[in-house]
Amino acid sequence: MHTGNHYKLKEFIFWTRRDIYKLLLLGAIPTTLFQTFDLKWIAIPWVPVALIGTAAAFIVGFKNTQTYNRLWEARQIWGAIVNTSRTWGIMTLDFVNADKSTKEKLIYRHCAWLTALRFQLRKPQTWENANKPHNVEYRNFYKVPEWETTLEDELKKFLSDDDYPYVLSKKNRATQLIALQSKHIKELRAKELINQYEYVEMERRLADLYDHQGKSERIKNFPYPRQFASINLFFIRLFVIMLPFGMLNEFQKLGDNFV
Repeated sequence: MHTGNHYKLKEFIFWTRRDIYKLLLLGAIPTTLFQTFDLKWIAIPWVPVALIGTAAAFIVGFKNTQTYNRLWEARQIWGAIVNTSRTWGIMTLDFVNADKSTKEKLIYRHCAWLTALRFQLRKPQTWENANKPHNVEYRNFYKVPEWETTLEDELKKFLSDDDYPYVLSKKNRATQLIALQSKHIKELRAKELINQYEYVEMERRLADLYDHQGKSERIKNFPYPRQFASINLFFIRLFVIMLPFGMLNEFQKLGDNFV
């Protein structure tokens, strides 16, 4: 997500230049055939072009709305993770009647959960387009920490020697880290280092983290429905192909010099 004021024009042109080249070629071919080779019959009426364009506009508008809704939902989930993380930290400091190392272990393990979750959400999916040439080139303008380091190196900063190999042996590391948190505070409750009410509240925060993780995984693992994406693609391509042929007669009305 772009968090600046706006995309710069040079960035936009650099990102879309391949499409610009294709569109220029697509527009030049019918214009050359129409004007140079006098193939007037290739021009099509404007009505079918406008009809396809209207349908494409409705479909694109719907897709843009759904895309923004997914973005806004992701922003809400991120905000909820931030708030719950702050709550977990203050609860660990105030509710746990143990030494400093025990409190640090609970907080560092939560940092490990955040790390495991962000690496998990950066895992490429087959329907994503991050590896397309224009997106790969655009990475020169930004850095993705999860692509610069490894999960193993990052988790080692936060986990103990006992937790580290156990977590790496599991497939869903984030889920296992919350389970370890629950097991740990249960042990502290058994030693009466956490009161009953405070123990219940901390378990609720862990349940909230599970909920936030599940919502994040839902957005990550469920793409925009392929049938809608395919229909949108077909209509846009059909409109782009038809548009130069429909514009020939319209520019011809302005005179030969405009074609």
